[in-house]
Amino acid sequence: MKNIVLKNVSKNYNGEPVLEDVSLTIPGGQFFALLGPSGSGKTTILRLIGGFETPSEGDIYLGDENITDIPTNERKVNTVFQQYALFPHMNVFENVAYGLSIRGVASEEIEKRVQKVLHAVGLEKFIYKSIGQLSGGQQQRVALARAIINEPEVLLLDEPLAALDLKLRERMLIELIELQSTLKTTFVYVTHDQFEALTVADTMAIMNEDGDIEQIGTPKEIYEFPVSSFVAKFVGTTNILEGTMQKGAHGSLVEIKDLGTFEVAVPASKTWIKDGGRVLLSLRPEKIEIRKSLIEGFSNKWLGIVEAIVYHGRSTQYNVRLKNGQIIQVFEQNEEHFEREVIDYDDQVYLYWQKENVVLLDR
Repeated sequence: MKNIVLKNVSKNYNGEPVLEDVSLTIPGGQFFALLGPSGSGKTTILRLIGGFETPSEGDIYLGDENITDIPTNERKVNTVFQQYALFPHMNVFENVAYGLSIRGVASEEIEKRVQKVLHAVGLEKFIYKSIGQLSGGQQQRVALARAIINEPEVLLLDEPLAALDLKLRERMLIELIELQSTLKTTFVYVTHDQFEALTVADTMAIMNEDGDIEQIGTPKEIYEFPVSSFVAKFVGTTNILEGTMQKGAHGSLVEIKDLGTFEVAVPASKTWIKDGGRVLLSLRPEKIEIRKSLIEGFSNKWLGIVEAIVYHGRSTQYNVRLKNGQIIQVFEQNEEHFEREVIDYDDQVYLYWQKENVVLLDR
């Protein structure tokens, strides 16, 4: 499988930079997600790979081949856009076969390949249906079939599920994973939706508002070990705290103003963390235990007052104000078969957590 490599790529529109000196390697044969807020430049990267835009500076490679100046129709790259751009006057077969027809492929070969690709996306029973007779999810699969029938080495997907409702989007995400696993084609998926990226990606890159790549890794690496407050807050929900490092009798401590000290685990790789240095920390809400009673044996605990309670179905969110004024979010699973304390507004509660669940941020 051929890697996609961007080397020192910049892109300007009317003199305004959208991307500046971006270098990125997308592993061949993987499901790769580009995740970032609107305006971060992720769609620009997709358009550069697809040949719809040309870099102002830098080069783009597919394997060992420099494709920077190769026209779109000569690249082994296909794109599925947010708007499916299907031909409404053609039926499913004609839409999917269109790319092969204009290339002059024999009709027998077209018939065979269309049947095969429609089977792959589960639309073989709809082969002669008009586009107007299809649901949004079915139209999305037609767009996918039309993109993969030419057997591209890379399939680019630009927020392809944005127009679908939540339940259908969740189902289509699983179908995309299965399709990529079957085809072994490199998928590059652009989204601003963290749930989509965490669901589909083998590897993902997080872009910030300035078009910089903050972190690249597996979904678990990025969620569990974010390198910056931007990543920690953009991927999931977290509590960001600021403190000062201290050496304790049995390990490392962080002191937070008006909250005292608590234990943290400092990985050996974080050599920049020094005694007396300022640090930012991330603590995920689901890593915190909330109780009205004092539990002995926990060195890491805070006392606070419940200010808000939000029921999410699977979990309940508590917003707890600490004595320094900071609001801490806590998620508790709603598991009725366990005996749980009833926590209400204005209750005084203790928050407990393990030192291993605190992430020291690099930036």
